[in-house]
Amino acid sequence: MTDRQTTTGRLYGVGLGPGDPSLVTVRAAELIGKADVVAYHSARHGRSIARSIAERYLTGSQIEEKLVYPLTVETTDHPGGYRGALDEFYEEAAARLAAHLDAGRDVVVLAEGDPLFYGSYQHMHKRLAHRYPTEVVPGVTSVSAAAARLGQPLTEAEETLTVIPGTLPEEELTARIASADSAVIMKLGRTFPAVRRALERAGRLDDAQYVERAFMDGERITPLTEVDEESVPYFSVAVLPSRVAPLEPVVRPADGVGSVTVVGTGPAGPLWLTPEARGALAEATDLVGYTTYLDRVPERPGQRRHGSDNKVESERAEFALDLARRGHRVCVVSSGDPGVFAMATAVLEVACEPDYRDVPVRIVPGMTAAHAAASRAGAPLGHDYAVVSLSDRLKPWDVVAKRLRAAAEADLVLALYNPGSKSRTTQVGQARDVLLDYRAPETPVVMARDVGGPTERIRIVRLGELDPALVDMRTILLIGSSQTQAVERGGGVEVVWTPRRYPEE
Repeated sequence: MTDRQTTTGRLYGVGLGPGDPSLVTVRAAELIGKADVVAYHSARHGRSIARSIAERYLTGSQIEEKLVYPLTVETTDHPGGYRGALDEFYEEAAARLAAHLDAGRDVVVLAEGDPLFYGSYQHMHKRLAHRYPTEVVPGVTSVSAAAARLGQPLTEAEETLTVIPGTLPEEELTARIASADSAVIMKLGRTFPAVRRALERAGRLDDAQYVERAFMDGERITPLTEVDEESVPYFSVAVLPSRVAPLEPVVRPADGVGSVTVVGTGPAGPLWLTPEARGALAEATDLVGYTTYLDRVPERPGQRRHGSDNKVESERAEFALDLARRGHRVCVVSSGDPGVFAMATAVLEVACEPDYRDVPVRIVPGMTAAHAAASRAGAPLGHDYAVVSLSDRLKPWDVVAKRLRAAAEADLVLALYNPGSKSRTTQVGQARDVLLDYRAPETPVVMARDVGGPTERIRIVRLGELDPALVDMRTILLIGSSQTQAVERGGGVEVVWTPRRYPEE
């Protein structure tokens, strides 16, 4: 340390916990009592919650620095707008504290909760900690306080906790809530109506608990559905506790009817899941699906999994609907998008039978294999395209060939699903030969296998060189149109793209 550093005071960011002075840590109390200067933020009314919490630890002989915000949520004519006005205030406040530190005085900055968790102190820390010896003393956060008052676990086993500021746009709030296992939504007050709507849209409103002024005077705890939006202060949070089943039995709906949600998980693992899909999977009591696809979904305590073979789609759908009739919340797991050669149709076919028409069914989309493969190669689907399954297990090959000819004659890019398997080895060669009647042998073909998975491989070949031996059930083929380009860019990387503009005749 330099001579200057040894003669300056020390900066302390001291967390005070959620409001009860008895929850202030021993270290925090010691530092407050020893400080030369005690600083705290307040609104323009001059009252500081932080000071009221720390009051019993003040000596009465210390210098007090009241850092009064120039504004809170109102508008301003500052040339830099709201953010500019606050930045100017933080700079001025930091300069005031720096003057004490330069004079050799130790400065304690009080912070409700934890200093570095949505705390005002962090703005002083960013401006001063690199210039002066600094210590941050953690405090009990409002998140921990709310969980303690609720008496419910926030997270258990492999669950994750998401902390969300209620000031986010409503669409973003909805997405974050839908994808969360457990969550705490901060900064309510004026944001409460949007937060409530987001919880409802995400299907989590009935799970939400409301905690107001935990460990403070006026504490209130209630289901969030019972809260009047006009009465919500800033010092309140919404809590979505752990979803792990409680010890007591799960209470089924009074009418005995659950629901079926068909969820698209994308082409591979968790990175391809949408927030809506994550939310649906998390709230299900039962997961039903092809075992390979079920294995992509993380296991949750108390959630039942029903795996089956890939060739029993109708039976799987009926099983899921029967579970729902008995009050279960069922997710039928499908790879890619459930409406593209997948489980949505199988479920709806059975759900439209008289016995199941009253069972609620919802479809949650997912990233398709075609779009995932296209993104790896460039933009081959940049213009009109057709999607065809080469499987002739559920339709005759003559129908497949007729559709290939029609699409090829229309000069559409083609995405070919289900090109081959152990029992189907001729379809790729036959499809290639059909397309060569309409396409040049140099037409780019994207061969994408296991996109997003551990054995992912993307090859770009020409239609005339397409080798059926390199294609299996985990491969999707993207066949270019007459306009599709394959261009080698820097580093020898070849990209494929189809122009958006089609030439006139």
